[in-house]
Amino acid sequence: MTLQNEVVTVIGGGLAGCEAAWQLLRRDHRVRLCEMKPLGFSPAHKSPLLAELVCSNSLRSNTPDNAVGLLKEEMRRLDSLIMAAADATAVPAGKALAVDRTAFSRLVEERLAAQPNLELIRGEVTEIPAEGIVICATGPLTSDPLARSIGTLTGGEYLYFYDAISPIVEGESIDPERVFAASRYGHGEADYLNCPMDRETYERFWQALTEAQEVPLHSFEALKCFEGCLPVEVIARRGIETLSHGPMKPVGLTDPRTGRQPHAVVQLRREDKAGVLYNIVGFQTKLTWPEQRRIFRMIPGLEQAAFARYGSVHRNTFLNAPALLTAALQLRSRPDLFFAGQITGVEGYVESAAMGLLAGVNASRLCRGRELLPPPPATALGALVGHIQHADRKSFQPMNVTFGLFPPLAGRIRKKDRGLQYAHRALELLAAWQERLAEGD
Repeated sequence: MTLQNEVVTVIGGGLAGCEAAWQLLRRDHRVRLCEMKPLGFSPAHKSPLLAELVCSNSLRSNTPDNAVGLLKEEMRRLDSLIMAAADATAVPAGKALAVDRTAFSRLVEERLAAQPNLELIRGEVTEIPAEGIVICATGPLTSDPLARSIGTLTGGEYLYFYDAISPIVEGESIDPERVFAASRYGHGEADYLNCPMDRETYERFWQALTEAQEVPLHSFEALKCFEGCLPVEVIARRGIETLSHGPMKPVGLTDPRTGRQPHAVVQLRREDKAGVLYNIVGFQTKLTWPEQRRIFRMIPGLEQAAFARYGSVHRNTFLNAPALLTAALQLRSRPDLFFAGQITGVEGYVESAAMGLLAGVNASRLCRGRELLPPPPATALGALVGHIQHADRKSFQPMNVTFGLFPPLAGRIRKKDRGLQYAHRALELLAAWQERLAEGD
């Protein structure tokens, strides 16, 4: 059944919501875009404009041999409003894409307002509409009433309000001569890589950790951390041996090179079957990124660590997407309700807008009675969808786009050439996917 004339409701006028609305409007759908500003503001937002950039004017790398640069290029090829506005308001920033934040937001709002099929409603939405096609793109600071409504639909245990994230490093950057594979007491497979420390190494590491610079929290992010997810530096400040009896306990592990139990151990757990990415277990942290690079490279085996994701502890409303969402970003229990943006379990402005783009495309196809077509897994868009679809639902955490989320390349390719190879493959697959999409547009 075709619902071409139905009004699609988009809740949230951030980057994801604006991109979703744009993708629907350019396909001749009627859109009701709901944004609570300027009648109400989240604790982080100040501007009355749509598509407000809160934290930074940088949208990160702009080169296609970088994963986020590739994601931008894919979005450009799909007529992204966010990318068009960013390119039009760019300011000099080397290889990064930085924008004039006010000009960027103003241009997004002007281009949307010029569309005859758009109805822009200013005011807070406190519950998900019970009927009709809806895209919820309310971001990491979703208001409490709407969060309660989402929780009712999804089950409260699947809706999270704080991230406690450990860093992830690239497997190839780990020194195999400094680590050993083992599980505690030899139980099961050797599922972990273990970075052993003697007492002297441990105490230097502990000292650096207790003196490190942290990211200052906003007032609305003052966290009451659960004991099970305390930042590693908070644990360290409780005493010199708290880490060696906590996340760095060596019990049940024997270093095969010494035949002895180390004084402390940092464990690395695979994030994927191929071992492309490894999580530093129990190392959620509020340290600044430069401090994370400096201190965590003191860990034996991680001296040259390349970070695919840094650790963090901050407020962030997001869904347990692997348990709740389809590959088309629909709620499994209600296919006419889509989610977009950071609430789906992605990190970053570009990734958020990308999920808005996909939600808009998919909602359009649902209106027209067309098959919903997730992007190919080897594209940047598809890699993000793959993360929120296939990550372990028991330990799901948001991610930025990284080549570690992509299917591996075939054959042996020099590391410096891989980015361009990933991009070449992705853009070829994207072109074929676009042809399939055009059949229903």
